[in-house]
Amino acid sequence: MKQNITLLFTLLFLGLNIGFSQQNEEDMLALSMMADNAKAKNYDAAYKPFMELRQRNPKYNRATFVYGEDILKHKIDNSAGAEKVAFLNDLVKLYDERAEHFASHTPKGLWAAKGCQLMYDHKDVLNKTDQELYDCFDAAYNADKATFTDPKSLYTYFSLMVVLYDAGTKPAEDLFNKYDDIVEKIEEEVKNFSENLNVLIEKETAGTALTSREEQFKNFYQGSLANYELISGSIDGILGERANCENLVPLYEKGFEQNKANALWLQRAAGKMSEKECTDSPLYFSIVNAYHDLSPSARSAYFLGILKDKENKPNEAIEFYEQAISLQTDNFEKAKLYSLIGSKLKAKGRYAQARGYYRNALKFNPSNVNPYLLIAAMYAASANDCGDTQFNKRAVYWLAAEEARKAGSAGAKYVESYMGRAPSNQDIFSAGNDGQTINIGCWIGASVTVPKLK
Repeated sequence: MKQNITLLFTLLFLGLNIGFSQQNEEDMLALSMMADNAKAKNYDAAYKPFMELRQRNPKYNRATFVYGEDILKHKIDNSAGAEKVAFLNDLVKLYDERAEHFASHTPKGLWAAKGCQLMYDHKDVLNKTDQELYDCFDAAYNADKATFTDPKSLYTYFSLMVVLYDAGTKPAEDLFNKYDDIVEKIEEEVKNFSENLNVLIEKETAGTALTSREEQFKNFYQGSLANYELISGSIDGILGERANCENLVPLYEKGFEQNKANALWLQRAAGKMSEKECTDSPLYFSIVNAYHDLSPSARSAYFLGILKDKENKPNEAIEFYEQAISLQTDNFEKAKLYSLIGSKLKAKGRYAQARGYYRNALKFNPSNVNPYLLIAAMYAASANDCGDTQFNKRAVYWLAAEEARKAGSAGAKYVESYMGRAPSNQDIFSAGNDGQTINIGCWIGASVTVPKLK
């Protein structure tokens, strides 16, 4: 009994609520045996009390489902054939039971997607079709989009849409709509994590040390953002050439008349055509102007800026870009605009202007380190143009490395690459200029200190 009391207080400490009105010695004993064995990773021994408690009194304690998931995963990993199928189906059933008995601790989108992902990961064993799996994810997404946040499940969901499109069972319109839907969902999650991370970054920048708990949150936010960035790139990768101008223009031409009063449709169409460089099409002009007339906004002004760029009117383009920025009140969205405009200018070789926009992007969203890498890339691309001697040309790579270093772990491989192209110790020794300051001209307009030789 002493052991049971100890377990009771442990579970209370962990926040796993006990249903006191239903407590009895038999249930507490089963809970104790299950928990003790599961914590010791003796899952086979934990299985029997887990199943007894689950069947007899599933509402007794949420720990039944917390430990039960680990127990069944162990069984799945150590079984084959029909037995494995049975355990897989039982784990999916366990997720459903958890949602039924502990709904407040089981967000629908998250846990329904876990069941779908489990079936997808074992689709060959379970003989699940791509259509069945897509329908599973689709139901989870529509049931609770707010909590359907797992990056892997978002990727799987869209990848199944691509498979069905390639098989001819989903039309192009569904494919592109789902792409936009998933990308917007990812951006929503990235925004949430970025804003939380920015609070901590600003605190550190102000000279206040983070608490140990804040450091944990910072690592969590950074890890989550890295995962979303990875998944976002993968989703763009599998969409690939399916979203080329040859496919997009006819699709949007077909839908323009019936959607020219639909702001969301116009926004997505203009965005996709801009992203895929379909801006030479007269349709792009029509869509952008219809969107701006219907819903003048930061985004529509940005699209008009792209039109002016295409008309080779850079000054007018900048005016629209600046208008877009002034209309945007959300810092995260403002940072995105600064970064997008910076990349437009970078692509045209207008590096000095691009750097200014990238700097502002960092100001409004310091958690996004990509602008550091883009500035570093512009420095590296200008090495031959911005130095008056061979040594000074290569010294530009120190500046590039310095910028990439600000991106933290994301910039590590770039730092190594740039340092490999910068002057070596032997070069510094031969030049006899260690510790001296080199002024870098042209658009860069910065200085770099030659490392001192030891």
